[in-house]
Amino acid sequence: MSANEQMVLLNASAGPVDAPAPVDAIGVHRRLPGYATTTLTECTGLATQLGLGKVWVKDESSRLGLPSFKILGASYAIYRALAERLGGIDSDWADIDQLRAAVAAVRPLRLIAATDGNHGRAVAHMARLLDLASTIYVPAGMAASRIAAIESEGALVEVVDGDYDAAVRRSAQDEGPAGLVVSDTSWPGYERIPSWVVEGYATIFDEIAATLAEWGERSPSHVVVPVGVGALAAATIRHFRGYGADNPYILGVEPAAAACVLESLRAGKEVTVPGPHTSIMAGLNCGTPSQVAWPLLRRGLDGVVAIADDRARDAMRALAAAGVVAGETGAAALGGLVEVLTGPDAALRESWQLGPDSRVLLLCTEGVTDPEAYQRIVG
Repeated sequence: MSANEQMVLLNASAGPVDAPAPVDAIGVHRRLPGYATTTLTECTGLATQLGLGKVWVKDESSRLGLPSFKILGASYAIYRALAERLGGIDSDWADIDQLRAAVAAVRPLRLIAATDGNHGRAVAHMARLLDLASTIYVPAGMAASRIAAIESEGALVEVVDGDYDAAVRRSAQDEGPAGLVVSDTSWPGYERIPSWVVEGYATIFDEIAATLAEWGERSPSHVVVPVGVGALAAATIRHFRGYGADNPYILGVEPAAAACVLESLRAGKEVTVPGPHTSIMAGLNCGTPSQVAWPLLRRGLDGVVAIADDRARDAMRALAAAGVVAGETGAAALGGLVEVLTGPDAALRESWQLGPDSRVLLLCTEGVTDPEAYQRIVG
């Protein structure tokens, strides 16, 4: 197997997908403190450098007071899960104070999550807003700044001797009357909350559609999305393949050492890529795709590219030059696009018809979550 075959996979199973009806996640998010539409940046300099017609970057470096898109999935899933426990929540609540009062009956309740950083902080943030306790399990070796950020939300942080998958297994043990596990990945018997996480990310795409319509622009011809367990990629596929007829090419990007979706597509079934997963793209250091996301990934991704950390570093610097502050995971989409455009396989570029007529949407999923690393890489 050549190096390029290991890094890039065209998905022969790609095709139409079945998706449930759209949800009004944005209606929940608009009532949370600090809601604002995040920026869609047109990067004309990057488009020129890459020989593309348009490059748009959806910048999730600041979302609802946190430096990542993850709060969208966490907040919506927590809202739905608490409503289920309460037998419903009055839909007339107007702000976080009224929602906090509505969920008082579930206290004492602890929200539980496993994380490589951003999802756990988002769960802890929502727990703090709702006056609930939280425990967040993290893999060994996580950057101290990311742990400190989770603790700043009032969470108890437990370091697990193992990787992200080990943290997920540990978190699952805390589910019960006093503990609500809020995971963005799924396993047998635990599917509903991860499905709500996917639904929560619909807000990103509702905003993109509204902004492009306001600009008088057509929808993207290509979408590039970072892939960890696959929740955001699943939301991307639901929007562009399930709800509309735009049908752009959709490319997933993973770290070379944690390419669990690429290897699952290659095998035709879900597989686990054993650790250690040590990429600087910490939010993508996942060894197993989510069972909830997998059916959409299998049909909805046109391909996956696995990139080395240097691609992410270069992409961070390129985005900074374009005015977008992106962390290591946030820059992965651009890193994957550059890998496709400049890699040795010309047939891949031709298959995806990337060129001067292409309108490429990059999802930048996080800002600076490790300030020391950002300073070291970008300066």
